[in-house]
Amino acid sequence: MIDIDFVIWDFDGVINDGIVDGRFVWADNIESDLGIPLQEFTHFVFNNTFIDVICGRKDLLEHISDWKEHTGFEGSAKSVLDYWFEKDARPDENILLIMDEVERFGVTNIIATNNENRRTTYIENEMGFSSKVEIVFSSGRIGSLKPQPGFFHHITTALKISPSRLLLIDDCEKNVASAASLGWQSHHFCNAEYLLLKKKLGLPQTI
Repeated sequence: MIDIDFVIWDFDGVINDGIVDGRFVWADNIESDLGIPLQEFTHFVFNNTFIDVICGRKDLLEHISDWKEHTGFEGSAKSVLDYWFEKDARPDENILLIMDEVERFGVTNIIATNNENRRTTYIENEMGFSSKVEIVFSSGRIGSLKPQPGFFHHITTALKISPSRLLLIDDCEKNVASAASLGWQSHHFCNAEYLLLKKKLGLPQTI
């Protein structure tokens, strides 16, 4: 194992395998399951104000409620949110095994994710990651998101540690580059390259 104190894991795209061929899998059947036209939903919800949700300036349930009022959807906003979160819970078992290996070497696992507070809480509680990692840092709680320097500064300050003792694993090159520019160690995880990830971590090359 390489000489670090913390492995900082991105959630969506690394720990959670919710994006396939560039699409969000949770939305595949939203029209047949809930009667919600996908294009209409995504156009309204993921608009230019969604950054306020991700950074914690607007509540996600309120944002979905705005969509409900706009479209006249008969179900509850909460039922849409519950569906979204449940369908989007797709942890990568190979990554979970690697996280277990990291922990056995005495290195602490942490999650750092661009997610608002409701999904952050779902990740911790319903998905059980509060018992798998030391802490979950999220943009909704920090008020800043990757790749902004403030996101990374918040983590190093909270952990009271030199950036060089942290390793970020992220599927977004901009996030990896930003962390590296601030003195973090970093690794771009893509195409499910588990062995390359294990090599970076200094772990045995087996899956």
